[in-house]
Amino acid sequence: MTIELKEKIEGIKALVFDVDGVFTNATLLVGENDVQRIFNVKDGYAVQVAARLGYELAVISGGKQESIRTRLSGLGIENIHIAVSTYGKLEIFDSFLNEKGLKAEQVLYIGDDLPDLQIMSQRDVFSACPCDAVPEVLEQANYITEKKGGEGAVREVIELVLKAKGDWMKIL
Repeated sequence: MTIELKEKIEGIKALVFDVDGVFTNATLLVGENDVQRIFNVKDGYAVQVAARLGYELAVISGGKQESIRTRLSGLGIENIHIAVSTYGKLEIFDSFLNEKGLKAEQVLYIGDDLPDLQIMSQRDVFSACPCDAVPEVLEQANYITEKKGGEGAVREVIELVLKAKGDWMKIL
């Protein structure tokens, strides 16, 4: 890890996530009555660790299914915003900052697609994305994971932050 990356990460107090393409591989299983997603258990464990250590966690997603809320609230994420319009992510993000008394430079945002650029392009936000994000997001991101979305990208980013701050092994 470079000194510059470590310095940016040291001030992180909150992690904000998109869902599809970040927590999942962006595949939707469509049935007659529901849409299902597959979540990575190792990503989930890392989220639980961050929650237990007191990091502020939030999700801002266009996905509409309550199953998203069920899965992520079970991991300790309290700020879950689903069914957000394609162009409404920045407004929700700004509300989250105000509600929690955070500055943009204290937040790491993880996204993978064009709607995420609303937040990722904000000057002080530290942004990350899975290695299989769309080209425009890959170009904007401060950190690109080695893992794909839904295959450990969330865990990789959380470990990066917690290890840089000396928090990763505190949960044991």
